Amino acid sequence: MTQAQTRRSRGRLALAAAFFVQGAVFALLVTRIPAIQDRYGVSDALLPVFLAAVPVVAGVGSVLAERLVRGVRPSGVLRWSQAATCLALVGVGGGRGLAQLALALVAFGLAVGMLDAAMNMLGVSLERAYGRSIMLGFHAAYSLGGIVGAPLAWLGAHEDLSLLVLYGPVVAVLLPVTLVASRWYVDAGKHQEGQRRPDGEGHPDGEEPPTGEEHAGAGAAGGPVEGAVSWRLLLPLCLVMAFAYIGDSTVSNWSAKYLQDVLGSSEQLATVPYNVYMVTTLVGRTVGDLVVRRLGAAFVVRAGSVVAALGFAVVTVAPGSWSGIAGFAVLGFGLCVIVPQTFVAAGRLFPAVSEAAVARLNVFNYVGFLVGSPLVGALGGAWDYRGAMLVPMVLVLVTLACAGSFAGRGRYGGGHERPRAVDVG
Repeated sequence: MTQAQTRRSRGRLALAAAFFVQGAVFALLVTRIPAIQDRYGVSDALLPVFLAAVPVVAGVGSVLAERLVRGVRPSGVLRWSQAATCLALVGVGGGRGLAQLALALVAFGLAVGMLDAAMNMLGVSLERAYGRSIMLGFHAAYSLGGIVGAPLAWLGAHEDLSLLVLYGPVVAVLLPVTLVASRWYVDAGKHQEGQRRPDGEGHPDGEEPPTGEEHAGAGAAGGPVEGAVSWRLLLPLCLVMAFAYIGDSTVSNWSAKYLQDVLGSSEQLATVPYNVYMVTTLVGRTVGDLVVRRLGAAFVVRAGSVVAALGFAVVTVAPGSWSGIAGFAVLGFGLCVIVPQTFVAAGRLFPAVSEAAVARLNVFNYVGFLVGSPLVGALGGAWDYRGAMLVPMVLVLVTLACAGSFAGRGRYGGGHERPRAVDVG
């Protein structure tokens, strides 16, 4: 194994650790929202305002990350934004009034926006350096973090721990992990024009960097080679990202109510769908990279869209609780592949400005999160919750019309990965 390969392998593990920590921290926040409401005496009318502020400010953070990486390496943005996210979580747990809660949530949202953008910037560039699909593995680490974080939150609720007692020790463990791991983050392609890249760095097996003509081929047909991100080309991916998160937020916000109120389950059983969804998401992302390498990103995204639509269809017509749970499980297998591959597709479309493309695309993560829950809730209240589930089903099928944006061209990212004699890292 060459020095460059060792560096990439360490960078890959370090970035997976960052995704894991972020998954755990986010789960610890969202699963304790009722406790946060009780601690600060937030009214039911005011709670949606506080909750909506987080993704709105996160979108600002993602835009800020795009500007920061013009002068600062994405690894630096990730290092300090992740530290800020962990500390903001402690601030949420330790505040003493609504003003302090608002300040902590704004800080959390701003840091999360920068963190999400920087993590995916590094993931896209590291996948390009490897020359094969690894992005789904990073998002699998995020899912695993969520699965670990949720039981910790349950334990805090079961033992009646204060938010500060719950969040403090967890952050005391996770924060040093992220700071140590950040030493091995890998920034790809950060060399000035005319400067020679160190031998083998950023290109597997010591390959020479692509020529200008080959670099042009790295984008989709007709895609830009240099300069600004084209919104015309990025917009299909933005829609895919937003629709995927509308589907995801539907599961996270409405699966329990749907099972209990529509399918007549018990309160305890109503907690199962989201847990099953998280598990199938983890499984799908764990094996997803292998499928992408074999069949290509466009095929996997199309298949994921169809499977996700099937899951929503099963949920819509489910006659009872367990068939509804099965539908949410299928949903996890379908939706899990779409978001990671959308980030990769953005980097592939704009290889010269991939950081800007990823940061702008990341904003639509929060757009989907903001729109999804109120949309399904409003339709369910005014019409019928079974019918409301048809809306995210139709939206996720729109991805099929945008699947051409996932088809790679040139040196990397087509239906077939760059051949490799040895699989390192």
